[in-house]
Amino acid sequence: MRIAVIGTGYVGLVSGVCLSDFGHEVVCVDRDPRKVEMLSRGEVPIYEPGLESLMARNVAAGRLSFTQDLAAAVRGAGAVFIAVGTPTRRGDGHADLTYVMAAAEEIGRALGGYTVVVTKSTVPVGTNRRVAEVLRAAAPGADFDVASNPEFLREGAAIDDFMRPDRVVIGVESARARAVMAEIYRPLYLRDFPIVFTGLESAEMIKYAANAFLATKITFINEIAALCERVGADVKDVAKGMGLDGRIGNKFLHAGPGYGGSCFPKDTRALARIGQEHGLPMRIVETVIEVNEAIKRRMIDKVLDLCGGTVNGKAVAVLGVTFKPNTDDMREASSLTIVPALVGGGARVRVVDPQGRREGEALLPGVSWLSDPYAAAEGAEAVVILTEWNEFRALDLRRLAAAMKVPRLADLRNIYNPADAAAAGFAAYTSVGRG
Repeated sequence: MRIAVIGTGYVGLVSGVCLSDFGHEVVCVDRDPRKVEMLSRGEVPIYEPGLESLMARNVAAGRLSFTQDLAAAVRGAGAVFIAVGTPTRRGDGHADLTYVMAAAEEIGRALGGYTVVVTKSTVPVGTNRRVAEVLRAAAPGADFDVASNPEFLREGAAIDDFMRPDRVVIGVESARARAVMAEIYRPLYLRDFPIVFTGLESAEMIKYAANAFLATKITFINEIAALCERVGADVKDVAKGMGLDGRIGNKFLHAGPGYGGSCFPKDTRALARIGQEHGLPMRIVETVIEVNEAIKRRMIDKVLDLCGGTVNGKAVAVLGVTFKPNTDDMREASSLTIVPALVGGGARVRVVDPQGRREGEALLPGVSWLSDPYAAAEGAEAVVILTEWNEFRALDLRRLAAAMKVPRLADLRNIYNPADAAAAGFAAYTSVGRG
């Protein structure tokens, strides 16, 4: 099938590349000429393991191409995916649908034969019906259906998530649209991956409900971690004991400096806003948002306490600033709260991150960027681990401590054992949820 994907951001590019690997003819559209040129040269503008080679393979096979010409891409396509950004709207926390509606209007003007217009972007409940209205206004006589197909891609594991999903959720209202969507995802159906067909509103809600629940799990274990510190319990043992209960599960029960990224922050805010608009406040979600911000601030206090109450004039090495490992994404990362606080407190901050510098240089002014954690620790009075990159999971703690002026370690991802840190020469060690 010929498929057009509008938007080559994280979701659009990964989806387009993977759909082409299913055997479809995919054209990815972006307004930015520099981005289209870059992709056409085989260069990937984001860091996602395995994406560059998969893209190159499908371009070479003639199944994948990139263009600025939306009308040409839509012409003859059986399905058009809208995969543009829906950032948090300033002032009210709602998802900004400007790009979605602009794409829908342009698609409408380009429609020819029967087409299924698929919303891949994360959008509030009711958006797909608005998309249909925009399409109809732009093309009164067009033959089309609208479908909702939310994404569930984890940054750093997106290709595996697309190719081996927990489920594919598809909201449709006609047998014709259902048949088109079933054909698109036929390679997954043949391998028995679950495909959930439902209505438009249910598909939209599934995405928000899933992300809000996962954000709640993270925030819950972080609150438990704070209590563990007070009562002398170990949150890692607590999480393990909880996670072995099949009703709970062990995923997203890792205490740390709070959630971030492109999805959880904006989606929890959007869901809270949807509830307010319908007179049904999402009290749990609203609390999750508040607590997550408080957790980030609590991490600042942990570092300050480790350093005797102040970081003024002290060199501090920060290991990892992206919101999670295996991505270059800095959106809503805990580092954007913690690092500026350290700089504002007078610390000389040195940052090491395998992929974070490209975005981080603009977002974290006043820091020095190094590529080696031991060099960053040289003469430092504290090392702070913010992101659990593999490179930071097996550090030589003795070497790290020996390089420092004052060997202090703030292990905010609970990578290391406190006894091991003490044996390696760290005079002070703090982690999350271990009393």
